[in-house]
Amino acid sequence: MRVILLGAPGAGKGTQAGFLSRELQLAHIASGDLFREALEKGTELGLLAKSYMEKGQLVPDEVATKLVLERIVADDCKKGFILDGFPRSLEQAESLDDMLKNQGIAIDSVFYTKVSVQELISRLGGRWTCRNCQAPYHEVNFPPKTRGICDKCGGELYQRADDTPETVQKRLDVYFSQTVPLIEYYQSDNRLTEINGEQDISLVETELMGKLRRTMG
Repeated sequence: MRVILLGAPGAGKGTQAGFLSRELQLAHIASGDLFREALEKGTELGLLAKSYMEKGQLVPDEVATKLVLERIVADDCKKGFILDGFPRSLEQAESLDDMLKNQGIAIDSVFYTKVSVQELISRLGGRWTCRNCQAPYHEVNFPPKTRGICDKCGGELYQRADDTPETVQKRLDVYFSQTVPLIEYYQSDNRLTEINGEQDISLVETELMGKLRRTMG
């Protein structure tokens, strides 16, 4: 079983990927982690990606896809994997399919966790972090006992630049402009299934597992 999870920042796809990984005993591949690991290990692809990042340029689709492919041919991915955060664009999706075809495998299912823009802004724009221990909080979902003070260490809470409502809106605009063609691509061959991401986490997981089992036959 080879699965892709799509969803905007704040949609909860990382949590869902972790859940599926545990339930199905499949490798969870988060694209952000892949980049960090490749950079830390100093691999050829990692150094190539770094050369673009240091210039403030986006890592080319071909390089990003090769990083993912390098990971999914590992032994722990032989029975399947869950891709979280990749592909991010139509070009990456097409490149991934081509490279997998050369390996004699294919993506079985793609799940898109759908969450409204208003809800995403509420989730992301309300995040606060402790300056000392980096503990996360949320104004609505997980507020500290004392406003502005960390429950764990008493440190000051602050809002990261990319967690302000204005920045969140810009991030979402970029995400959706890239993702609409991606969703249409996977819909065109009936690989895409929508999940209601505005439910309670347990209900999202129940819906995801139920629909996944149906796609597995």
